[in-house]
Amino acid sequence: MNNDEKSTSLSEHNQLTGVQLFSMTTSMVMTVYGFAAFAKQGPTALFFLFLAGILWFIPVTRSAGEMASVDGWSKGGIFTWGRHMLGERLGWSALFYQWIHITVGMCTMMYFIIGCLSITFNVPVINTNPLFKFIIMMVILWGLIFAQQRGTKITGKIAQWSFTIGVIIPVFLLLFLTITYLVKGNPMLIKINPHTILPSSWSGNVLVGFVPFILAFAGAEGSATHVKDLKKPSVYPKVMMALAICAIASDIIGTISIGATIPNAKIQLSTGIVYAYGALVQQFPWINVVFIERLIGLLLAIGIIGEISSWVVGPNAGMYEAAKEGYLPERFAKTNAYGVETNVMILQGVIVSIMAALLTFGAGGDKSNLSFQTAMSLTVALYTLMYMLMFVTYLVLVFKHDDLNRTFRAAKSKVMRVIMGVLGFVLSAFGFVVTFFPPAAYNMQQKHTYLTLLLTAFIIVFFIPFIMYLFHGNWTLHHHDKSGSDVHHPVH
Repeated sequence: MNNDEKSTSLSEHNQLTGVQLFSMTTSMVMTVYGFAAFAKQGPTALFFLFLAGILWFIPVTRSAGEMASVDGWSKGGIFTWGRHMLGERLGWSALFYQWIHITVGMCTMMYFIIGCLSITFNVPVINTNPLFKFIIMMVILWGLIFAQQRGTKITGKIAQWSFTIGVIIPVFLLLFLTITYLVKGNPMLIKINPHTILPSSWSGNVLVGFVPFILAFAGAEGSATHVKDLKKPSVYPKVMMALAICAIASDIIGTISIGATIPNAKIQLSTGIVYAYGALVQQFPWINVVFIERLIGLLLAIGIIGEISSWVVGPNAGMYEAAKEGYLPERFAKTNAYGVETNVMILQGVIVSIMAALLTFGAGGDKSNLSFQTAMSLTVALYTLMYMLMFVTYLVLVFKHDDLNRTFRAAKSKVMRVIMGVLGFVLSAFGFVVTFFPPAAYNMQQKHTYLTLLLTAFIIVFFIPFIMYLFHGNWTLHHHDKSGSDVHHPVH
């Protein structure tokens, strides 16, 4: 087989349909652990869903799709886009923030898993005692990292099944129960009208409620690199629009189901959705409420474990590519016998462990809500920082490099593309700023703890990529000496 035939065969092997791309992206974006945080906002959640799901999500996916379709930019994601438009330092920083955000996001996911398991096995102490909580987090984290060491084929299948079991089935069941609850004429604990949907005030303490909604739609840019793999690249915006609609519908179901059945003051961020199922099944006297709560807790825990397993593998691929180009010491540019980036995974695991200790013990006592909220806010702060860099990258591409060949454009009109870039940047900046306002419901001590934890962790993480870049020249030279070829690519 000649090179042309190999290239054609590889291209056919990697081709995707719109449905396949939708499925891949859905598994990255749609989740259930944010439902309780949405419900905590009451009817205002619908306003925030509109901001994040339409005005922010669409610019993210379309601008990312256009950048990924530029010739030579299909691999590396934000790392490739950023360094070509903004330079090596900022491109590397953007990749680092994208990679590091999930180390905090994993803490959020594990808090949710522990909350669910505390209900399933009726051991609330694991969700209230910081030491027990931390130990279980370490078992989950390092157990999943260990499971990845023989390759990702089997674990990928597990992730797919766990997504179906722990996300798809619970969401459809929640929809059925909620519809039945309302059809029977049961009262709703929240009132939905134009006055309640808009924020009660425009202060930072209220607008911080926007934070979990950004997180709910983050990550879709990761699938943009597959635009060139589509049989018909023109279906990409339709796929992303369908994803936005499904994600918003799913979030509305979760928000209303919890908010309508559980008093706001009693909503626990890491367990609220489980108790919502219990409240909804009370309309069926022949069903054991406790059994349903325990079953749902187990299903949701399985779903999020599968999601974490995907995140353990996904972002590390980009960091491994960066390591091969001298952005990390040489040891991180190696794989094990099964082609797994073991050293990068271990590095990620160590960082997650440190963050877990800081957030779990730093909150003190049994303040599970405070730990969960801080972890979620730090995740959004880091991710929106990456998105701001991404939208600046996109605007530079639109204004200065419109001549570069690409197979997809965010919009036919340059004006519309600029509007998308500006809108995406503004909402990302808005999400970033309000992250640092403590929730209005917190007392002074909680606000102080929240800000101390959040600012300390953010400042540390913010400077890490710039400090690491100081060693880039030495690491690049070392890679060059070892390999005999220069793997450092200039900015185009």
